[in-house]
Amino acid sequence: MKISEQLWPRIVVLITSTNKEGKENVMTVSFVMPISFLPKYVGLAIAPSRVTLKNIKETKEFCLNICSEEMLEAAKICGSVSGNEKDKFIAAGLTKEKASKIKCPIIKESPISFECKVELIKKFGDHYLVIGKVLREVIRKDSFRPLLHKTREIFPSLK
Repeated sequence: MKISEQLWPRIVVLITSTNKEGKENVMTVSFVMPISFLPKYVGLAIAPSRVTLKNIKETKEFCLNICSEEMLEAAKICGSVSGNEKDKFIAAGLTKEKASKIKCPIIKESPISFECKVELIKKFGDHYLVIGKVLREVIRKDSFRPLLHKTREIFPSLK
C-alpha cells in the first residue's frame, strides 16, 4: 500500500512556477505541509520528473495556491497533463494574477495564495522536499471547504 493511501486526507494545492525564460506552469500537489508559524514556511514534495521541480530549481521561487472543493476539476486537469504538452492554465480555466514578490503568477480562483522563496531543496527517496519561506500571502476567502485528496482520483469530502 502506498503511503498516500495511509496518510490522508491531505489538502490539495496548485503550485505555480516559471522557468528562467518566463514560461509559466501549474501543477497539482497534495504532499504539502506547514513548517513554521513565524516566519511562515511551507513544505511540499515533488517527483523529480516534474516540470515544476525543474522551474523551482532554476528560479528558487513558487506560489502555493490552496484549492477549495469548487476547484476539483481544475486540480484534476493540472495533475494529469504535462506542462510540456499544453497550457494548463487555459485547459483548467484558471485566471492568472500578477504576484508582487515573485515572478510566477498566483491563481485568482484560489481562496489563499502564498508567494514563496525557496530555502531548501533536498531529495528524499523518490521525491524532492521543497521548503519555501512565505514572502506574501493573499487571502481572498477565510472560510471555505478545502479540496482534500487520498490517492489517484480519490478526493474525499468533509460534508
